[in-house]
Amino acid sequence: MKIAIFGTGYVGLVTGTCFADLGNNVVCVDIDKQKIKDLKKGKMPFYEPGLKELVVRNSKEKRLIFSTDAKDAIRKAEVIFICVGTPPKENGEANLQYVFDVAKTIGENINGYKVIVDKSTVPVGTAEKVERIIKSSQKSDHPFDVCSNPEFLREGAAVKDFQNPDRIVVGTSSERAKLILNQLYKSVIRTESPIMFTDPKTSEIIKYASNAMLATRISFMNELSHLCESTGADIKDLAKGMGLDRRIGSRFLQAGVGYGGSCFPKDVKALAQTLEQHGHPSNILRAVDYVNERQKKSLIPKLKKILPRLEGRKIVLWGLSFKPRTSDVREAPSLTIIEQLKNEYADVYAYDPEAMHEAKKYVKGVHYVDDAYEALKGAYALIIVTEWDQFREPDFELMKKLMRRKIIIDGRNIFNPDTVKAHGFEYAGIGR
Repeated sequence: MKIAIFGTGYVGLVTGTCFADLGNNVVCVDIDKQKIKDLKKGKMPFYEPGLKELVVRNSKEKRLIFSTDAKDAIRKAEVIFICVGTPPKENGEANLQYVFDVAKTIGENINGYKVIVDKSTVPVGTAEKVERIIKSSQKSDHPFDVCSNPEFLREGAAVKDFQNPDRIVVGTSSERAKLILNQLYKSVIRTESPIMFTDPKTSEIIKYASNAMLATRISFMNELSHLCESTGADIKDLAKGMGLDRRIGSRFLQAGVGYGGSCFPKDVKALAQTLEQHGHPSNILRAVDYVNERQKKSLIPKLKKILPRLEGRKIVLWGLSFKPRTSDVREAPSLTIIEQLKNEYADVYAYDPEAMHEAKKYVKGVHYVDDAYEALKGAYALIIVTEWDQFREPDFELMKKLMRRKIIIDGRNIFNPDTVKAHGFEYAGIGR
């Protein structure tokens, strides 16, 4: 099948590449000329395990093409995916300008029946707006269908998630579009991971609701972590005990320093804003967001209980990305922690195996070090911000020799407190 993908960000690049790997002919379109040049050379705009290999292979086999020519891509495509960004406005509402710009371009260049798919995360009612824009922009009358097909790709496991999805959700009222998209996804449809057809509005809400529910679970456990700290309970055992209840399950019950990334913070705010625009209170979602922002600020007070004066003292962060196996630092807790440390006039050092290049775009005045242990020389404290696997079994004896003061603030509870203390460190975790 001939597919056009508009947007070569996280969703667009992963989706386009994986469709090409299934044997389709895919052109990924972007207005960023430098990004397109880099992609043609196999240079990735972000880190995602396994993606580069797929891009290089499918580009070499001519199934995957990168282009700035929107007109040509639209005219040749049978299915067009809109995968551009929907960044939040100041009030939390999703900014749909890029989606609408693509819709206008499609309308101006459509030359026959097309299935147009909103893959971007968009608020309820967007498919109708896209349809109106395409119709009003057409130079001649051509049939088309606009569908909603939200993505459920986890950063760090996106290729696997595309190839083995929990479910595929398609919102459309068109039988013709249903047949085409069912054919397109047939290679990844399984009995345990079905394709679900619904109306566009329900499909649009499903994505926001799913992310908001996961974010709620995280904030719920982070709220309880403070009770555990006050009473001497252990949040890890609490999560295990809750997770053994089959009605609850164990996923997303781990307390930590808060969630980040491009989805949860944005989607929680956007869904709250949508509820309020329709005259409904959004007390739960606003509380979820509030708890998360508060949690991001919870580590430095823990550090100051052990080390009251931070001015001029070297503090090291291990981890900058909002989660492991990605280079994404958008809304990452590390950004808040660094800002707090700078406000205390601490000397901030940081190491991350993949995210330092991205972090430099957001934060200045930080010493970025290429080796985790090298960063610890003369440090007063180490803060674990991202649970990269390489941090889970460190050389504690070497760390003791390198550090000036033996303090570990474990923002992800990756260490056993007794083990760390046995090595002579002062330790503070989350809810323990």
